[in-house]
Amino acid sequence: MVLQAQEGQLTTSAVRVLVATAVPAERDAVAQALEAPGVDVIAAGVGPALAAASTATALTTAALEGAPYGLVVSAGIAGGFAPHAPVGSLVVADEITVADLGAQTPDGFLPVTELGFGTVTHRPPEALVREVATATGARPGAILTVSTVTGTAVRAAELRERHPTALAEAMEGFGVAEAAAAHRTPVLELRAVSNPVGPRDRAAWRIGDALAALTEGFGKLADVLESWNPHEQ
Repeated sequence: MVLQAQEGQLTTSAVRVLVATAVPAERDAVAQALEAPGVDVIAAGVGPALAAASTATALTTAALEGAPYGLVVSAGIAGGFAPHAPVGSLVVADEITVADLGAQTPDGFLPVTELGFGTVTHRPPEALVREVATATGARPGAILTVSTVTGTAVRAAELRERHPTALAEAMEGFGVAEAAAAHRTPVLELRAVSNPVGPRDRAAWRIGDALAALTEGFGKLADVLESWNPHEQ
């Protein structure tokens, strides 16, 4: 990838990068650090279905125009599993796993893979995850995708029991990753923690701080993306 840093921002990219956030506030937070040719930041919508559809549309459009993306990044804010991912911290996914795609049985939850079809996990390039973690201070671990945000301590504990390496949950990463996989494009997920996963306590949410951390984190990625070569993964 050929990216050049200039005044703390990214400039020209030989490998195009698509960053998919959920809502405009997240898009704008990322765009503050990534205003550059070859890097497009979109608000793909809330939830895995809309995120997948919007991301797939952007990838298809770029491919038809003869300028395909070489990397897709799911980005935004997230709930963090305490104490592993405190409010204000950054997390980068070493696996993007959908936590509620499957079947509930008397013996517990069965992921769709145990029902004999589908997939539940996408894994970003290991070397890229390591470099992003080093550059931004983000902690690597699993980021879960859920269609229903966790609102109880019981549910939070259940998710951590099923996914011991989970650091955060959000609603779009798996959808973005599914679209990227359909286009055989590498995927990354980087998020800033705005609230603890568990009982919904609006007073404890720090959305503004998380958006600021998101901007700061993406502002540190120039050198990482400049040196990253997807063909060497």
